[in-house]
Amino acid sequence: MTATLEVSEGVGTLRLDRPPMNALDVATQDRLKELAEEAGRRDDVRAVVIYGGEKVFAAGADIKEMQNMDHAAMVLRAKALQDSFTAVARIPKPVVAAVTGYALGGGCELALCADIRIAADNAKLGQPEILLGLIPGAGGTQRLARLVGPSRAKDLIFTGRQVRAEEALSIGLVDRVVPAGEVYEQAHAWAAKLAKGPAIALRAAKEAVDAGLETDIDTGLTIERNWFAGLFATEDREIGMRSFVEEGPGKAKFV
Repeated sequence: MTATLEVSEGVGTLRLDRPPMNALDVATQDRLKELAEEAGRRDDVRAVVIYGGEKVFAAGADIKEMQNMDHAAMVLRAKALQDSFTAVARIPKPVVAAVTGYALGGGCELALCADIRIAADNAKLGQPEILLGLIPGAGGTQRLARLVGPSRAKDLIFTGRQVRAEEALSIGLVDRVVPAGEVYEQAHAWAAKLAKGPAIALRAAKEAVDAGLETDIDTGLTIERNWFAGLFATEDREIGMRSFVEEGPGKAKFV
């Protein structure tokens, strides 16, 4: 298997496993889509960690495989490539990328699909496709610009340069930098904490933010309002408010 999904404490670890560099070939892309959809469906998965192992997150696409693809072949493949990453971005649960070593090209684009990114202090991220005479094709031109702003995204995409962890943190490309040996542990802890939260409210929060960013403020407020009102029909809302009144904030045990 080029990727696996293992579940512990309500957290599904979507693990890339294609040594030595977790190159994202067609088989791995298709497997990512399958596992992302599975994680979205499974009730025992309440949050997700994307992880490539202790040494590398993912060093990008399989260039040797791509070299053999002509224009006609990539026209047929490009949509499936984007769909595999979009499936990860649309997991309706909190998702954290645990980034170790290289996260380049498709690896960086995969990290961009997470809700937050925790990076090792030795991590390097970037979109080097321009050095191949290409541009990012799995969401890099879109998700990166939305995350760090168009000017910074253009700098990274135009130059193809690699960004070390501290710079990535300073521009908002990652959200936390930790010692290399603690990346997975901290990512899992973040996910495990949210796995105990109100699942429907978390789903609503993620969809409201993500969908709202793609539209105007009035439409975004409508999305928020509909989810907000709808959550009053959930058991978790009853539990959360009752616990707040009787015990104080932060003590509710959701179902």
